Amino acid sequence: MKIRATQAIMECLLEQEVDTIFGYPGGTILNLYNEMYDYQDKIKHVLTAHEQGAAHAADGYARSTGKVGVCFATSGPGATNLTTGIATAYLDSSPVVFITCNVSESLLGKDAFQEVDSTGIAMPITKATFLVRDAQQIPDVMRQAFAVAGNGRPGPVMIDFLKNVTAADQMIDYEFIPWQKNRECDSIRTLNPTNRMEEPVIHQQDIDILLDMIAEAKKPMLICGGGVIRGKAHKEFRTFAERMDAPVAITVMGGGGFPGDHPLTTGMIGMHGSRASNVAVDECDLLIAIGCRFSDRVALDPATFAKQAKIVQVDIDRAEIDKNVLTDHHIVGHAKRVLAAINEKLPQYDHSQWKSYILPMRAPSVAAPSEKLTPQQVMEVIRTTAPRDTIVATDVGQHQMWSIKYLHFDYPGQLLTSGGFGTMGFGLGAAIGAQMGNPDKRVVHVTGDGCFRMNCHELCTVQHYGLPTITVVFNNGTLGMVRQWQTLIYQQRYSATTLDRGPDFVKLAEAYGLKGYRATTREEMQDAFQQALDCGCGAVIDCVLDIDEMVRPMVAADSPITKFLLE
Repeated sequence: MKIRATQAIMECLLEQEVDTIFGYPGGTILNLYNEMYDYQDKIKHVLTAHEQGAAHAADGYARSTGKVGVCFATSGPGATNLTTGIATAYLDSSPVVFITCNVSESLLGKDAFQEVDSTGIAMPITKATFLVRDAQQIPDVMRQAFAVAGNGRPGPVMIDFLKNVTAADQMIDYEFIPWQKNRECDSIRTLNPTNRMEEPVIHQQDIDILLDMIAEAKKPMLICGGGVIRGKAHKEFRTFAERMDAPVAITVMGGGGFPGDHPLTTGMIGMHGSRASNVAVDECDLLIAIGCRFSDRVALDPATFAKQAKIVQVDIDRAEIDKNVLTDHHIVGHAKRVLAAINEKLPQYDHSQWKSYILPMRAPSVAAPSEKLTPQQVMEVIRTTAPRDTIVATDVGQHQMWSIKYLHFDYPGQLLTSGGFGTMGFGLGAAIGAQMGNPDKRVVHVTGDGCFRMNCHELCTVQHYGLPTITVVFNNGTLGMVRQWQTLIYQQRYSATTLDRGPDFVKLAEAYGLKGYRATTREEMQDAFQQALDCGCGAVIDCVLDIDEMVRPMVAADSPITKFLLE
């Protein structure tokens, strides 16, 4: 049947079972927003304070629900304001479809008002980009965009429609194709043959080689990476770990892929990894990494990383194999299916002697008594007071590491954090997206005073939509992680890191119509957090910490994983 081009875009979103869009309107995308007016009862639009907030919100929605997120923005600065959010999603393999509109065909290349090469800018940080000049391509482009974003290794996709393509007189042929059929990819006319959506074939020979390596190992070690989360392979990974009876280290992106309080868990690995994780990787004889790309925050010194072990890497992306760390064996495939194939033939092992050596190293250091509020106390309050299934969104820095160190994550999408791109300002937008996608769960946004200044304007979004999201600010009056490096590595030369300035975060929360609390002791934190849980609206808790609090342990960049600066 013949329908308007903009109507076809909205119908294609309904095909994909999209129920929420995050965005910010502008001139070139007005035709699409005008169409969306008639779809208000079918798709909710969340207006954020800034396009970057919309990008992070769509990302947080995707990570916490397992669906593909959707974000709208206009041309020029609207589109460029998305780039940090797009790169954040790309580095963490989060499926988001970004839809922008550009100037009309007749204005392309003429430096028209708010004209920019959006797809050219986004190309290095997306799985695919589409510049749509022909309205007849809309259904094929939309379907392929969602298929590419969600299949294989997930990631962001950008669609940029020229404004004349979305004009009211543009009529196209359209037939509704349900999402389930779209998932099979047989309904999609491939517009770009390089955008492969098929998954790698798993060869039984590769499985058998790994099974033989496992049988020979006396000191095996596992790494749970982000691929376990993106591949929804957490159940298969748990079975694998328990049958292996091997210690499990968890990367930042792997949080929730394996229970944080499981008896086999050794905690985070890498620069701020636990002693148990780092020593186990250094001394094991077989290291199996699932969905882990061995980034420079995990394998700080590739030459010495797991130097006594045979290294096995399982990843869906062939480009990640041997990129950072050379492997002795690898399997290219979807984590869920690879693990299922291994588990079919994997017997039960007993590595009690190895575990008895490694697992006692997990014992946390006992903090000295303190009348002042400490990061550990803040985390203890959150862990013991919030519901167990609470979703935690963080920004980047010391508070991020403390969150991963002290909180336990049980399921995929419970921890939302920018691991690959390290984006300050990610947390509040991600928390908004998670709360929109999970209205029955509590969402806590953990941030630092430096990060919060980068996204606090999104408190207006929290207030307007009545979200009960709690923001916990680790306020130590400095860019904490940078100061920590300056203290340990740069001879205490504190250049441009002290944040001796406003705002008053309690008054800021109140200015946005939210609840604001300040905590200087554990008792005040306990009381403030309980009130925030009970108040039924968004809240901000300003936690006043010492400026020289540090994340322990710490290994310097490019150093062997057991060469701790701090323990």
